[in-house]
Amino acid sequence: MVKQVELVPAGCQPWNHDVVAVHGDKFAYSATLAIYIYKFDPKYNEYYLLSIMSEHKKTITSICWCPENSNYLASSSVDGTVIVWDIIKQATVARHTSKEAVFSLGWSHDGRHCLGVMNKKGPLWLWYTEDGKNVSMVKETQNYSSPVTLFRWHHEKHACLAFGHENGTLSVLEIGSKSLKHLFKPEDSGEYEENSNPIITLEWDPLSNDYLLICNKLEGVRLVDISSQRLIMQFQLPSAASQVQTLAWIKNAPGMFVTGDFKGGILRVWSVSNVTPIENIKIKAIGFHRLEVLKHVKKRNVKDAEVLGITDLNQNSHSNHVSSTSEAKSSAITTLSNFALPPAEIVCTFKDGGVGLYDLGHKKWTFLRDQGHIETIFDCKFKPDNQNHLATASFDGTVKIWDITTMTCLSSSPGNEGIIYHISWAPGDLEFIAGCTAKQGVFVWDVNKGKIIKRLSNHAPKTTVYCVAWNEIDSKLVMTCGADNYCIVQQVDGWVMQKYKHPGAVYGCAWSPFSKDMLATGCEDKCLRVFYMTSSSTQPIRVFTGHEGKVFHVRWNPLKEGILCSGSDDGNIRVWDYTRDQCVCILSGHKAPVRGLTWNTEVYSLLVSGSWDSTIRIWDTRDGACLHCILDHGADVYGLTSHPSRPFLLASCSRDSTVRLWTITSLIQPIELHLLAGKPWSELSSSGDSCLLSGDLSSQMLAGRVSKDLYTSMSQRENVKASLLEGFSKFFSHPCGVDNLWDLVSVLMGQNSMMLSPSYIKGIVHRQHLTQLKSSEAQQLEMIKMSKFGAGINAPSKEERLNEAANIQIKLGNVQRYCEIMVELGKWERALAVAPSVSMEYWHKLNQRYCKALIAEDCEESLPFNVAAGNVKQLASYFTSRGQLADAVLIAQSAHEGSIKTPEVKETVVSSCGDTDLAMEKLMVELMEELAESYFNKGSPVMAACCHLAIDDQKKALSKLIRGHELELAMSVGLVLGGATSQTDIVLELLSRRCEALGKWDLGLDLLKLQKSPANQQAMLCARCSSSLAEKNLLHQKAGLPLVEMCDAKANSMKSSPNDIQECVKYYLLSSSPEEGLLLGLQYVHDVMKSSNWRTDEVFPMIQLLGCIKTEKLQQIKYTEKMQELLALSAYIGALIAIKREYYPIVESLFQHARSLIRKGHLKMTLTEKHVDDSLEVYSAVIEGRVTEATELAYKKLLKCCGSDPFNAIELGPDYVASSHLPSHSDIHVSYLSGERIKGQPFFLEDGNSVISLSEALMWAKVNPFSPLGSGVRINPF
Repeated sequence: MVKQVELVPAGCQPWNHDVVAVHGDKFAYSATLAIYIYKFDPKYNEYYLLSIMSEHKKTITSICWCPENSNYLASSSVDGTVIVWDIIKQATVARHTSKEAVFSLGWSHDGRHCLGVMNKKGPLWLWYTEDGKNVSMVKETQNYSSPVTLFRWHHEKHACLAFGHENGTLSVLEIGSKSLKHLFKPEDSGEYEENSNPIITLEWDPLSNDYLLICNKLEGVRLVDISSQRLIMQFQLPSAASQVQTLAWIKNAPGMFVTGDFKGGILRVWSVSNVTPIENIKIKAIGFHRLEVLKHVKKRNVKDAEVLGITDLNQNSHSNHVSSTSEAKSSAITTLSNFALPPAEIVCTFKDGGVGLYDLGHKKWTFLRDQGHIETIFDCKFKPDNQNHLATASFDGTVKIWDITTMTCLSSSPGNEGIIYHISWAPGDLEFIAGCTAKQGVFVWDVNKGKIIKRLSNHAPKTTVYCVAWNEIDSKLVMTCGADNYCIVQQVDGWVMQKYKHPGAVYGCAWSPFSKDMLATGCEDKCLRVFYMTSSSTQPIRVFTGHEGKVFHVRWNPLKEGILCSGSDDGNIRVWDYTRDQCVCILSGHKAPVRGLTWNTEVYSLLVSGSWDSTIRIWDTRDGACLHCILDHGADVYGLTSHPSRPFLLASCSRDSTVRLWTITSLIQPIELHLLAGKPWSELSSSGDSCLLSGDLSSQMLAGRVSKDLYTSMSQRENVKASLLEGFSKFFSHPCGVDNLWDLVSVLMGQNSMMLSPSYIKGIVHRQHLTQLKSSEAQQLEMIKMSKFGAGINAPSKEERLNEAANIQIKLGNVQRYCEIMVELGKWERALAVAPSVSMEYWHKLNQRYCKALIAEDCEESLPFNVAAGNVKQLASYFTSRGQLADAVLIAQSAHEGSIKTPEVKETVVSSCGDTDLAMEKLMVELMEELAESYFNKGSPVMAACCHLAIDDQKKALSKLIRGHELELAMSVGLVLGGATSQTDIVLELLSRRCEALGKWDLGLDLLKLQKSPANQQAMLCARCSSSLAEKNLLHQKAGLPLVEMCDAKANSMKSSPNDIQECVKYYLLSSSPEEGLLLGLQYVHDVMKSSNWRTDEVFPMIQLLGCIKTEKLQQIKYTEKMQELLALSAYIGALIAIKREYYPIVESLFQHARSLIRKGHLKMTLTEKHVDDSLEVYSAVIEGRVTEATELAYKKLLKCCGSDPFNAIELGPDYVASSHLPSHSDIHVSYLSGERIKGQPFFLEDGNSVISLSEALMWAKVNPFSPLGSGVRINPF
């Protein structure tokens, strides 16, 4: 299966106002065609992408959350469509179509699911969404003299609404009563042009029935009283040049609100009691578009508070007598500054598409995606000399460059280019990008300088240029084609080399990779043409006809000279052979015009296409077969590309404004598996000319230059095997964390840190390098920021009195009292500065009090004081509670190395050095494991494995890779390091199962031979094989087993010996009479389960062995009852194993499956339906928290029955396949097991319709060999 591995979400659109919404612990924003929903994860204290909803075909104009149901979100678009979504199911709940564009939505707070729908001219329509046809008009809203910009329902008076108008006035309506129209006209409106000062935002005061904040584009923010129709406050900005774009109330801080500036990205905090802002914070360089304040505030859990030592600082008993040594009560920490900002999280969107969540209390970003395309992305291209840099071109007029290892934007072109249709990198290491536009010709962007350095204007003025191609062989040549019917070859300086006239617009052009003088074009007249520059004529040397629509893009095959393809509006792709002057293949399947096209650079017959039908199709051009169809994009797919150094990673871009990365390695799995099995290079590689012309894709070989160069390079290194595994692991894998992982493997192999990749210091670093690298980083920062200082404090009258008292005390020599007064004043640092003159013991106690005070206020300034006090555990818990696991790890490692020490003071019992080292070692490991778990649950098993390798834990590193289904990577790392034999053996077993699914039984045996003790797994593989007798015997010989006909005799000889029951069943299964083994094995399981103290350890190996029986034999009618017995036992015992392995997502499904099989088959056996029901009830009660004393005893008995599971060397916990966190736009499936929407990769069961998630499938197959459909077919998702 092709798997999506990364996603760059679209930016927030800046076209319409109400495109951000919040509700509880969720927020949403709208791109042009899709809505992105984020939800708070309390476990990891962060927000994650919950779902993407894409149903609208035209620009979304407004979104609004239902106040009664946090799962319901409404959206509207310019085509009049209004949709109510269930964001959890990612499904449409209700739909309404208006005759005109809808620009404003709003839910009434009356509890009746009433949605207000309105266009700019009115009227307002009320739609009761639970009754889809009940839509009524509000007559009072028909005759406004100025268009409506937006409206807001009142939170208490449910029939009351406020409307903002383009002429800057406000209207208020109470439905059923008289309407107040066009109030609060801006005072200076005569100075402005008509409708140049509209109301751009308005919000009711959440604590008042009559107050309303309104903001005009030019007039600024006003607080008005609706009941008296008077102005309460006109707020003033610090500068006349400043302009407010958006505002929102801070609901947990009465009377406070925030605004975002139109320019400059300044966030301002206001109070209704002040005419000027309380605080001005510049958080971004570009202006705001929209902001909303989340009501949800992250809370520290009780456990964290206890570990941190946070209690009420003033609970200590104080006597009424105040002496020179009495402890003062701590003042609020907020006296350290003029004003304490409220704890609020603000969803901010910006005019460049950026989206972020800003923590106002801490004045920092919780997360920020600095930029994003806000319109259709027409093209994407990898940089020729850097496979990690991807450039994208968009309708929004910008080219952006992304680092695909982090999915962050590195740079963006200056913009203002209008529509950019196509881009082309300069060849080699040149830092230039050429782009073609709709109206401004062709430009050349110097990426390093960040500016446009050249414009090529050889096409007719204002002509659309559709395609640009830089010559890969001659860097001076650039080719362009456009609507003026010309394809022009020119030098970068603009000198025209050749102009080729066509009978219609020219949409696509491409240089031949084999000749710098040969090129091809696609034209409006449905023809593809080939030109040769050195020809004396400007006429084409070949003209290919056959398409029934205009030809758009053309692409030359990079491996076979003379082969090229073309995509057309007729929905087909045609493959042409230039040397034979004919079409050799027609690829049909798209239902709309074809746009994106790219050949694979290693497998010559592999071609990828994208279409207006929103799909990506992968083709085998030898027979025209569509190998895979990707449905995840929400709109037209325009750009497709891959890099020769990572040829099986595909990038795509679309009208849905997203960039997505896909791994297509699964289509050529045998190549990588042959490499892992140590097969000779001659079996894996071929030249383009000798590529196979027939056979399935799995029989193809690598034919690209990069793979050959890589093999040659790796073969010359000292450790050839390890070098090949590492090199080709990077070649086949997706980029996220793989380089970091291999850097850490190199560290464990003794590699000098200077020899690691430049990106190492930016990722997870090994513990031995952590403090060293962080110290270096800190020194660099100090050189830049050493001149920055804090601000002073303006003391109120109370503080003046206390200051005078302190002066007297210090003059009297009462230093301790002076310190306590300083504490009351909040001047802890001054108190700490003189405290040692009392005693070091007092200083230590005072510092501990200050640390607790700072942590109680969640103040970041607690760090240096906790370090000085040696409070390592509190600091670690503090950073962990804030989600800053990397900082927690750094603190723990520093303490382990002795950099952070507990001060030695009198009467303090200091633990021995050895005990401290052990404690710090334990803490370091715990924190790094928590960081690993965080990465794993965010769909990044490779980064999780990096965390484990950073503390030398190979076994858990491989466990994370196995649980994340990164099997090839796990095997490579396991074979290179060699320190996790059991885990590597498991990987080899799973990969051999993959070979079985591919029909590569020989290859599966080759992989199993790399295990430490392969005999049992080899026998099970042979037992499962359904090939011919001759092929089976060959496998038996290769595995060192008797021939099939000899296995019967061997099994019969063992049948009389009870000690060899497992071996006896094995040989029966290998023989021509596997049914005998089935009967014998089932009897054994029944006999064991008759005992009241049976454990899964006794029967699970037998169940796994019986799972190897040939499917065709098991499904014979005469064995139906035995099949159902086996399936029921497999499901029940699998459920118990799943409990032990903590595969909790599938436990209930396994129990229910077992019960269903027993009931359906009316089975009479040791395992009864009541037994299964009791087990399920006990398990469910414990999971749901319905625990009684009887339930607890029953669950302990159930756990005892689960056994110790000695067969599993993998860490406990559910499987979670890499990128399972990524929601799909349109390819939505519901799990057959859980009934929930599947995120990430689905797995189709044998009926072709039922689907479960790949993670569910992997866990199921590891504990139960049979499909959940109960057909007797084995499940093999590996």
